[in-house]
Amino acid sequence: MPDFAARRTMMVDAQIRPSDVTKFPIIEAMLAVPREIFVPAEKKEAAYLGENVDLGGDRVLLEPRTLAKALDALDIQPDELVLDIGAGTGYSAAVMSRLAEAVIAIEEDESLLADAQGPLSDIGADNVVLEKGVLTEGAPQHGPYDVILIEGAVEDLPDGITEQLKNGGRIAVLFVEGRLGTVRIGYCIDGQINWRFAFNAGAPVLPGFEKQQAFAL
Repeated sequence: MPDFAARRTMMVDAQIRPSDVTKFPIIEAMLAVPREIFVPAEKKEAAYLGENVDLGGDRVLLEPRTLAKALDALDIQPDELVLDIGAGTGYSAAVMSRLAEAVIAIEEDESLLADAQGPLSDIGADNVVLEKGVLTEGAPQHGPYDVILIEGAVEDLPDGITEQLKNGGRIAVLFVEGRLGTVRIGYCIDGQINWRFAFNAGAPVLPGFEKQQAFAL
């Protein structure tokens, strides 16, 4: 049997800490959550590699560095409500459940939704609400939110998502233009989103978040 606990420690020591992620709650959460149970069975050997894990259909489990650096920039507090858009197999929601008061995890792919339920239950992440929903719509019924994380790259960000942020809330988005991916943190101040560069990363564009093609006659 592979020693996944040792690999988890190695992931944190070799991928997370050297990426200037220093907040102890994030380090602790990533050491505690068994990433391998959120990875498809045939890909468990790749669970702790420094790369996105392919879930099929342009969906990925974000590489540990990308997730950790996004969480470091978002600075989730213990009394905050988080919206996880594109929850996939539930790993990021599980990590954030140890940082936030509650996580609303939205997924529209029914097979991924089913895959997420067991592992989240197994680790006792009972402050995660896992729901089926259209990713581009977010989950306004549970908002507004202190923090929003989008699990994949974005070419076009619907206004309706940023409108679900509280004043003072933060959103992390991996914007992609061509082959370049840039994570930016948006801060909601008096209804306006102020974007700041955080770091570079890569992931497939999340279905529904592609740039709409203009029709030419």
